[in-house]
Amino acid sequence: MANSPSGESVTERIVRVLETFDADRTVQTATEISRRAGLPSSTGHRMVADLLECGLLERDEDQRVRLGMRLWELALRGSHALRLRQAALPLMERVQARLREHTQLAVLENDETLFVERLSHPHAGANITRIAGRLPLHASSSGLVLLAHGPEELRERILAGPLDAVAPGTETDPARLRRDLARIRREGVVVAPGSVESVSTGVAVPIREGRGPVIAALSVVLPRDAPTGLAVEELRAAAARISATMGTHRPQAPGGHRDTRAS
Repeated sequence: MANSPSGESVTERIVRVLETFDADRTVQTATEISRRAGLPSSTGHRMVADLLECGLLERDEDQRVRLGMRLWELALRGSHALRLRQAALPLMERVQARLREHTQLAVLENDETLFVERLSHPHAGANITRIAGRLPLHASSSGLVLLAHGPEELRERILAGPLDAVAPGTETDPARLRRDLARIRREGVVVAPGSVESVSTGVAVPIREGRGPVIAALSVVLPRDAPTGLAVEELRAAAARISATMGTHRPQAPGGHRDTRAS
């Protein structure tokens, strides 16, 4: 790809354009996109026009710009996240039926917790997470699972900070967080009261690819003072079945042998 005068590739600039959209900003004008992407107006308008032409962006009835259905379609083709969601959803529904709170599925992405699915009961308590939303790894029960079971270099990078507080209960002391992560690896569960919201408790367990590495976290968000025993039991049972399903369909290594590497 040709570079801009600043040294950025076309691909990097496309990513910057797409990243101007989020859950609270779903439609924009080309001028707003250019400004938020830090692009000259003429460059931004030209890139928006190109992305509209190929379907990665589309216009609404007011001629403002939003993410296109083709982008969604391409993202799902062969996506590992799609396969994970397909395996997890039936089990998440069972957890949801038993607990009637928020049930969530999250993965590690760019040193953050990315939530790829969420089921909620109409009368469930407070919860700020959303599908395609992100939280710092140290600030939620799901993130703590992913951080605890992630690579050592990831933990050291996150522990080096900054560890900002999302809520009063967010653990921001590196030494205490390091001890918490070691306990999570031993016990295989996180109970994090007040970590994201002071009125809630997050409970999370790891999902593995069969007997291999941890690939996701399954969690529920309960009212702060609610008992957690049933939630832990339901999450562990669901995670075990999801892990078994994911392990059944692991990719073949070269030569037709199944990849049996584990964490």
